[in-house]
Amino acid sequence: MAPREKERRARALREELKEHAYRYYVLDAPTIDDDRYDAMLRELADLEAAYPELRTADSPTQRVGGAPREAFVKVRHAIPMLSLDNVFNDGEVRHFVERVRRELHRDDVVFVCEPKIDGLAVSLLYEDGVFVRGATRGDGTTGEEVTRNLKTLRSLPLSLRTPLSGTLEVRGEVFMTRRDFAALNEAREEREEQPFANPRNAAAGAVRQLDPAITAQRRLQLATYHVVHPEYRGLARQSELLQWLRDAGLPTQGEERCADDVEAVLGYIEEMRGRRFTLPYVTDGVVIKVDALPDWGRLGTTAKSPRWSVAFKYPPEEKRSTVREIFVSVGRTGSLTPVARLEPVHLAGSTVRRASLHNRDELERKDVRIGDTVVVRKAGDIIPEIVCSLSEERKGDEEPFVFPDHCPVCGAEAVRIPGEVAVRCPNRSCPAQLKEGVFHFASRGGMNIIGLGEKIVNQLVEKDMVRDFADLYHLTPEELQGLERMGAVSSEKLVGQIEVSKERSLDHLLYALGIRYVGAKIAATLAGHFRGMEALRGASEEDLLDVEGIGPRIAVSLRAFFEDGQNLQTIRRLKEAGVAMSLPEEHGAEERSLEGMRFVLTGELQSHTRREAQERIEALGGRVIGSVSSRTDYVVAGEKPGSKMTKAQELGVAVLDEQAFLHLLGEA
Repeated sequence: MAPREKERRARALREELKEHAYRYYVLDAPTIDDDRYDAMLRELADLEAAYPELRTADSPTQRVGGAPREAFVKVRHAIPMLSLDNVFNDGEVRHFVERVRRELHRDDVVFVCEPKIDGLAVSLLYEDGVFVRGATRGDGTTGEEVTRNLKTLRSLPLSLRTPLSGTLEVRGEVFMTRRDFAALNEAREEREEQPFANPRNAAAGAVRQLDPAITAQRRLQLATYHVVHPEYRGLARQSELLQWLRDAGLPTQGEERCADDVEAVLGYIEEMRGRRFTLPYVTDGVVIKVDALPDWGRLGTTAKSPRWSVAFKYPPEEKRSTVREIFVSVGRTGSLTPVARLEPVHLAGSTVRRASLHNRDELERKDVRIGDTVVVRKAGDIIPEIVCSLSEERKGDEEPFVFPDHCPVCGAEAVRIPGEVAVRCPNRSCPAQLKEGVFHFASRGGMNIIGLGEKIVNQLVEKDMVRDFADLYHLTPEELQGLERMGAVSSEKLVGQIEVSKERSLDHLLYALGIRYVGAKIAATLAGHFRGMEALRGASEEDLLDVEGIGPRIAVSLRAFFEDGQNLQTIRRLKEAGVAMSLPEEHGAEERSLEGMRFVLTGELQSHTRREAQERIEALGGRVIGSVSSRTDYVVAGEKPGSKMTKAQELGVAVLDEQAFLHLLGEA
């Protein structure tokens, strides 16, 4: 490459990387994957190493992350939060180990290997053992103050178990589990929102929300890995430091291992290569650190990275498969989603047989055809996706998929609302929509009809026993006995559960109805403000916009729902069946009955998920915290409670069983 071409290439890489860094770190909305970004950054670093005159002060190779958002208070880190250099193969790992030994002038260097969690780096400040401030890494020197948001993490202790005096700064990673990430993206796609590219962006977007309530909904987790000035705590090794963090009540990833030589390091990397897919969180590599903390100072740092640690990055696992079929599934809201059925392929720890193509535009953009050879991977190591179709390998018998102009289930003419990506079936009585809708109606967040599972719902719709939600309340045990695997006892139990659901609170009903953009939090907001279905039905768009948390999209959706004659008929029939349509009178007086109270949840509840229990407590003015202290008002103990219950008993904190908890909520 000629000198002028090298200069042009370096300039182009810098500009492109700056744009991608802005989208990644600031907007949390990347347009390329991490591996492509890493490859571009590596190419630029290699150019600058070979031709130092090409390096500029603002080159992405000289920066850690992105600029903090203006909406947040800035926090300047006392000691910079550096990013790690990446290594990609055994040779580069060996080079790192050899360099460390050479610079320390000894061969008996011990390393600690830890999974590299794909999350957002944060700094946690404790004063006399009490959490007082949290900040993001930002650009490494200056971050964003996100204390209120971090306090919504149940895994973050607001006070430490170990008595401490003075200031303690802990650093860690906020992340989202595989299960919660998949559920979040599924919900976003259902609302026609762009799914997150990976758990890291989902976590970063949640931590940097202006509304902590949105952060709380993301079910984020924390893993800590470092203490600033560990020598003040008498810590001499990273392996000791991790145990010290655990003893203090701070969570760690718990998969670390010491390695005496480079072969042990490589062995850990190879072992984790396959096992990483069994971990509850996504890890894209292994962090290798010198174990002896005094050696960190001897090895020093570069402008952006420590010289005592590197991150080994696994390449993305991509495999080839063949598209056997493309079909369209119909969701609860009527959206028609193209899905590719694939030749089974083992990928990232599981067998993949199908991959969503999201919508008609995506299908056309990727030009995926029946019979095509395609490259498949898991987005964020979780969600199967088709990267591309290998059109150059086509033999001529591949079939383009023609997106249907009618619903494949009921035959109604499909429509596409201007401004929306989704193509929809407008028929609210469509069996596919009805099955998904009834299953949602009966879910734990909705009417919580225990025993009404997917197989029974399918039979009820297919046998024309349920045409809308209200039909559920007219089912008899005798009718249910005609279904597969439904005997006399199970039929009686299910009818009993349906009867019990009539008394569910208004927010549960609003969520159960499946109104677009109305999730559990919005349903609770609407129920608390309007108090009854009639008042909500009569609210104008302007009335709705006056409610805190209700934006134009939700207001329009609510008005459209209540202007639909079939929806009104369903609500009328539900009311006639005895389903509660308003909050009890006494609920108003008790609406903030838990104001200022602090709760800790432990064990499994039968009546609520952890998230539902937290939402109910917060709706009544209480707070859910992660650890038990003398300032805790109640510990709610479900089945199989953990050490938090023991701690509560030691401190004399009141412990509520599930029945007492329900009574406190006014649900018993």
